[in-house]
Amino acid sequence: MGLQIGIVGLPNVGKSTLFNAITNSKVEAENYPFATIDANVGVVEVKDPRLNKLSEIFQSKKTIYTTIEFVDIAGLIAGASKGEGLGNAFLANIRETDAICEVVRCFDNKDITHVEGSVDPIRDIEIINLELILADEASVKKRIDKLAPKAKTSKERAIQTEWNLLQKLKAALSDGKLLNSLEYDEDESLLLKSFQLLTSKKFIYVANVAEDEIESENDYVKKVRAFADANNAGLVVISAHIEEELSELADEDKQVFMEELGIKQSGLSTLVEAGYKLLGLKTYFTAGPQEARAWQFKDGMNAPQCAGIIHTDFEKGFIKADVYKCEDIFALGSESAVKDAGKIRLEGKTYIMQDGDVCFFKFNN
Repeated sequence: MGLQIGIVGLPNVGKSTLFNAITNSKVEAENYPFATIDANVGVVEVKDPRLNKLSEIFQSKKTIYTTIEFVDIAGLIAGASKGEGLGNAFLANIRETDAICEVVRCFDNKDITHVEGSVDPIRDIEIINLELILADEASVKKRIDKLAPKAKTSKERAIQTEWNLLQKLKAALSDGKLLNSLEYDEDESLLLKSFQLLTSKKFIYVANVAEDEIESENDYVKKVRAFADANNAGLVVISAHIEEELSELADEDKQVFMEELGIKQSGLSTLVEAGYKLLGLKTYFTAGPQEARAWQFKDGMNAPQCAGIIHTDFEKGFIKADVYKCEDIFALGSESAVKDAGKIRLEGKTYIMQDGDVCFFKFNN
């Protein structure tokens, strides 16, 4: 259930530099448009310090973190939906992602070419969003054309539900709206997810700032923040240049470097937090001598559903789960001490999993 994030943006906004830094990849990041001509994919581990503590307590042989997969595609430009540039050809690579990370330039530098000739992050956002809207419009039209013969003759509820949803989507896209701005009922939400439309996803705007502006909010960032707030999107302020320097340091040196710059955490950690918050993701743990492992789950999932993340048989045959908070074992030092303190609970099928729960699932084969 690894989180997938698609990275989009205009050429030369620091998109590939950021991708390189957070994934420790070495794809091209040059001062000219279309340096990225193929989709780049990088998987990073989410280094949750709570899992490290559990691994130490249980002396686990293996420590397995949750992961995020980043997909970086060629820079989009105005007219991409009509074949301009290269980015539109790679939009299919981000259709299966959970969220879209839109990198926008929020710094002045006369030595770095801007494809539009000037720095204006809101204009850049609107260019990218329009291209995504036009791509979705084409996808919806294809679905409408395919379904039309059935919709005219069939009275099946499923067909009529899909037809009505497609008309709703078509109207919104024609008005220049992102599909994530609409409200959907349960049936519509399930259908919409299967369509894999780009603007139905959650958006995180990444304001790429200069190295000396990471701790202050310049006018560009203020505008992006206001736009993100108005559109129920996430915002992360990152210096791709700093992230690039951090990626080249050993772990012990990274903290020293960040302290020197007055940075509390890396851009990757900030982006992970924003992604988790926006998508309602949380983490539970399983731990023992063989392995300590973190698992992503969506807020509101019950114990059987979370067990099913490990294996579908765990959900089907779920009986009960021993559950305790990771903070309790950190405070008491061992699982036996947690048990002696009466902190281990036996939870059933209706239990809603909480972030930081440590679980042992009991199930029938």
